[in-house]
Amino acid sequence: WYDIFLCGSLRNYLGIKEHGGSDAARNGQRLLVVIGGHSGGGRKIGEVDFGEHAEIDLDALTFRWYDHILKGADNGVENDKPVKIFVMGDNVWRDEDAWPPARARETRFYLHSGGKANGLQGDGTLSSTAPQTESSDQYVYDPEDPVPTVGGPLCCDGYHLPPGPRDQRPVEARGDVLVYTTPPFKKDYEVTGLVSVELYVSSSAVDTDFTGKLVDVWPDGFAQNLTEGILRARYRDSREKRQFLNPGETYKLTLDLWATSNVFKPGHRLRLEISSSNFPRFDRNLNTGGSAAQTTHMVKATNTIYRDTAHPSALVLDEIPR
Repeated sequence: WYDIFLCGSLRNYLGIKEHGGSDAARNGQRLLVVIGGHSGGGRKIGEVDFGEHAEIDLDALTFRWYDHILKGADNGVENDKPVKIFVMGDNVWRDEDAWPPARARETRFYLHSGGKANGLQGDGTLSSTAPQTESSDQYVYDPEDPVPTVGGPLCCDGYHLPPGPRDQRPVEARGDVLVYTTPPFKKDYEVTGLVSVELYVSSSAVDTDFTGKLVDVWPDGFAQNLTEGILRARYRDSREKRQFLNPGETYKLTLDLWATSNVFKPGHRLRLEISSSNFPRFDRNLNTGGSAAQTTHMVKATNTIYRDTAHPSALVLDEIPR
């Protein structure tokens, strides 16, 4: 779940199941999702201990498959369910018939506030109730002072950028991070599947980024990042064709936050962070339409998130009924 290649692995699995060149290819796919991947192995990933059941003997599993595929061993591996995932929160392994699970239901948590969702001390909330008439939220993104990367699905330089789940409160204290949080859950609430954010936005700049991060807030306040994503506005409709923004015009954007499997335990809260940078994991947008590799010229961007009947900005996720 904290691997930099999570999104590609999930898409490859689904893509070959749908478009594989033979029945054997389409039906022979298997998916295993561990916790850390490139972010580490074992029971403790980042700042979170996932318990005694977190560790799995990947070597034994690999050799079991090699024996079956390369030696023709009749060891029963072909009878296993095709999907095996670690469910965080409950901290257990679970076998599934499909990814995402067929029983997952798309659920929306709408963004609400009194216009001051900036930072942990703001008034941003999440609920299943769609907005009616509410003021917008606004922040200033300054490329010279980007929101720093804290944990997440990182790879290959743990000394400078420690990966995995880490407390997001230092990031959430910033005024250029919008924070929306549910009330504490009274019973287990499971999210297993795809995660995205639908945002209605405008900007004072011709180009800017929008970032999202799904967070599990523990009763003691520890803010565990689960999954995250980013969209560069000029590539909102196509990665091949740039379309710059008209400053002040409202656009609907969809941010892909990849996927997760997490049970929010009683007393925990679900949180969404919205900002415009996550640096240095993602390249800074200079807000000029230019590339940071070609110029040092940059400007500040005033970015606005709208929340009303015509602009129902929302977190969209796969809920598993319990």
